[in-house]
Amino acid sequence: MKATLLKEAGATDQLEISQISIPVIQADEVLVEVKVIGINPIDIKTRKGKGRYEILKVENPIILGWDISGIVKESKSDLFKVGDEVFGMVNFPGHGKAYAEYVAVPARHLSLKPANITHQEAAGVPLAALTAWQAIVKAGVKKGDRVLIHAAAGGVGHFAVQMAKHLGAYVVGTSSEKNKDFVLSMGADEHIDYTANPFETQVKNIDFVLDTMGGDYIDRSLEIMNSGGTLISIPSALNTGVEEKSKAKGVNGYATFVQSSGEDMKTIAGLLEKGSLKSHISESYTFDQMAAAHHQIESGRTVGKIVVTLP
Repeated sequence: MKATLLKEAGATDQLEISQISIPVIQADEVLVEVKVIGINPIDIKTRKGKGRYEILKVENPIILGWDISGIVKESKSDLFKVGDEVFGMVNFPGHGKAYAEYVAVPARHLSLKPANITHQEAAGVPLAALTAWQAIVKAGVKKGDRVLIHAAAGGVGHFAVQMAKHLGAYVVGTSSEKNKDFVLSMGADEHIDYTANPFETQVKNIDFVLDTMGGDYIDRSLEIMNSGGTLISIPSALNTGVEEKSKAKGVNGYATFVQSSGEDMKTIAGLLEKGSLKSHISESYTFDQMAAAHHQIESGRTVGKIVVTLP
């Protein structure tokens, strides 16, 4: 099969398409023929030697990627049968090996793909939607809460806006002005152009903040939060001290790290099936355009998600 290997940490010229053996599945795994791969910022960080690289550098070969949508070709699990269309985040935070035509996947990391969405839409879901869902569930977001989602036009952000609205919250989303209509179309009640004025001067009395930025966004967000509220910060390299800073302000603060979960994927699949959640794919690349897909993520201007589609 074809797979994109990472020769060593560095620029996109370290990504190389090679022919390797189709993986052999173990007990409770399924072999998935990958139709579409979801590309995430963690892929780029890991390629550069950060992210999950310290864990993966002992592997040979290193195959990046965690998000897939495809068809079960072989099964050693009671959860799925040959021919099932499935999607999920593979082995995160371990070695997902998703940049390949076939992937061996623990069945417990997958869900059936809803029939009303495409493989492209499905592949854009797992890591970003799981990150948003696991954070929102941990925070206990409920009807009537005032919620602030930073970078609401991004991968995690556009799912978080929809999920918080589904739970009955009043949602404020930040983005640049050019993405205002997109953020509002996702269901946000209010939009803040973070480039025009500091967001903390434009909103107050927030019960929950999903921080996708880190750094001083944590301190600034805490200034507009209600006592007893919750702030969850995602960027692992930029959220040091979030618990201590939050506690000092009377807020529950957490750093969170997404985990593969078939059960959570089933919940998300249900929302997709009902139309309560939509996956926005801004661009699709071919398998030999993996470098271009990485460059797009690196631009920091991706709206929703991008994917790589296999032949």
